[in-house]
Amino acid sequence: MNKRQYQKELDKILQGLESRKEPEPVPTLFLHSCCAPCSSYVLEYLGIWFEITVFYYNPNISFSPEYQMRVREQKRLIEIYNKEGNRHPIKMMESDYVPQEFFKEVKGLETQPEGAARCNACFGLRLRETARIAAAEGYDYFATTLTISPVKNAGRINQIGGQMAAIYGVPWLPSDFKKKNGYKRSVELSEKYGLYRQDYCGCVFSRRESQIPRSNGNKEIDNRREKG
Repeated sequence: MNKRQYQKELDKILQGLESRKEPEPVPTLFLHSCCAPCSSYVLEYLGIWFEITVFYYNPNISFSPEYQMRVREQKRLIEIYNKEGNRHPIKMMESDYVPQEFFKEVKGLETQPEGAARCNACFGLRLRETARIAAAEGYDYFATTLTISPVKNAGRINQIGGQMAAIYGVPWLPSDFKKKNGYKRSVELSEKYGLYRQDYCGCVFSRRESQIPRSNGNKEIDNRREKG
């Protein structure tokens, strides 16, 4: 079986949008964002094609100060982009901070390694809520910034997104945002705007792993660390 090329699928959708003629409405996108650094490139890239509402729903962030820091940075980035005015205006919807939803979802998976079943459950939790609201609010597409991370399985994220699309009846926008130097560009934009960049995904389990001393020579752990 050939491996799906999600970035090429996205390119094809965007090429189709090039043929859109006025006064056809600009398509709407409900974009789940894990953090400002990861969304920086995605908003720059897709902001000319879609009217985007950023959905900040991340109950996986286990610590309130960390959550508040990240959500402030997300709001600050959107404000910067809207002031620049070279893309469609970006809106934001922030969910309630409900870490208990994450712990309920991953119960029994606490000892799973980073990138395994616990992470898949977390992706499902966040994409399920994104799809549910996107369908209820009548968005043309929903998507997530998660595929920009070099340490996350873009194929699995897209599979889960497709499953949620089938359940809720709203189109999933496929992506592999790390392609086309997307991750590199997100680092550049983070430096340009002085964005806070965390070194773990947000949950207590990822944080625990991130605190294992790098001097122990465990390259496998180092390579799995979240960078944005």
